[in-house]
Amino acid sequence: MGNYDIIIVGAGPAGIFAALELAAENKYKILILEKGKNITQRHCPRKGEEQCYHCSNCSIVSGWGGAGAFSDGKLTLTTEFGGWLDEYQGKSEVQKLIDYADDIYCRFGAPEKTYGTDLDEIRDIQRQAARADLALIPAPIRHLGTDKCHEILKDMRDYLGERVEIRTSTKVEHILVENGSVAGVEIEGGAKIPCKYVITAPGREGSEWFAREALRLGLKTKINPVDIGVRVELPAPIFDHITDVVYESKFIFHSKFFDDRVRTFCMSPHGEVVVENNFGLLTVNGHSYAQKKTNNTNFALLVSKTFTEPFKEPISYGKHIASLANLLGGGVIVQRLGDLLSGRRSTAERIERGMVEPTLKDATPGDLSLVLPYRHLVSILEMLEALDVVAPGANSRHTLLYGIEAKFYSSRLKLSRVLESQVANLFAAGDGAGVTRGLIQASAAGVVAAREILRREA
Repeated sequence: MGNYDIIIVGAGPAGIFAALELAAENKYKILILEKGKNITQRHCPRKGEEQCYHCSNCSIVSGWGGAGAFSDGKLTLTTEFGGWLDEYQGKSEVQKLIDYADDIYCRFGAPEKTYGTDLDEIRDIQRQAARADLALIPAPIRHLGTDKCHEILKDMRDYLGERVEIRTSTKVEHILVENGSVAGVEIEGGAKIPCKYVITAPGREGSEWFAREALRLGLKTKINPVDIGVRVELPAPIFDHITDVVYESKFIFHSKFFDDRVRTFCMSPHGEVVVENNFGLLTVNGHSYAQKKTNNTNFALLVSKTFTEPFKEPISYGKHIASLANLLGGGVIVQRLGDLLSGRRSTAERIERGMVEPTLKDATPGDLSLVLPYRHLVSILEMLEALDVVAPGANSRHTLLYGIEAKFYSSRLKLSRVLESQVANLFAAGDGAGVTRGLIQASAAGVVAAREILRREA
């Protein structure tokens, strides 16, 4: 194998945008390594209501485009949420990076329309929310849709394929270091590929691998929170007056009993609930399409928990809770809110009698109180009561709850302002590196690392 100037580990948004920035110079030998499949080959083998096959590399969460390839495709054009990039670059600079990345998405076909720009309507929603101790964090949002997001990522793949070398279905085992500087990577099978710079952008699915590599290399890390909760599904008209204005409604709530932070996340208006395979565990997520609409809206309610000493394994904690749902339900569990409040499990007959037809057909009716920790359960129920003030009907007994939804954020490396690790010329970007948690900031983080390499080589 030949020498490369730059190797990018991971072909999610951080890796892709790093490559776009570097390839524009057209004078470096660049290699992208991705353990998942190419965008055109990413297909879940399940059909209809068949159970997950537990593929070694789940095509829903890994492959060209990363987990975002099949996400709702929302670009949250703000520094207020979506990661911690502002801790390195500052809010004003991060906003410039977000605008820059957004322009690139638009050049590759993102729709012109943005939500969340009507300030008068937003203020009205904020006033209603405040009556229930809810804070609405407004943000301009560009919605790609799962289908359009896939097209854009394919076009980026085609563009980069003519300018850099791309190897999919290629797993990186180790980062190579010599004399305090990165020296390349070792891929599955033992082959070593030398290079001058490495940008690690492994995505959430690769966060555990990255944490292990950091430990092996003796790099200092900071523990990020773990978010655990449920996905809520209800009739779309209940939230239409909000989603028509802001699309992605970011409500923040602090539970009265435990004072835990609870938030809405990944709202999918007129969307569908889907299963994801994370680390071999089946968790739940939501998608909205640009062209295909359902009668339901779904969103996550997540309780954030940051652990203190001596506990240092938040990902293991989240995985354990998700594994309980898998153990009891053979996968994702669904329960009517009314059944949960009545202290009984949901059955197929009770789900069928409900007013909300589930979009995820192979979820197992069950009892989430056997899965969620009491602290999380109480906080989620309090949040639903609060949401009922701003969106009457949200706390209906017919509302469906799917579990578990969990967001695993990797331990964050100690990084410089330009996202360089303690190993010279080794950069870390994106969700799997614990720097970001969303499409647009992950894309911006890739640009930060790439620009620093270009500056050094100028």
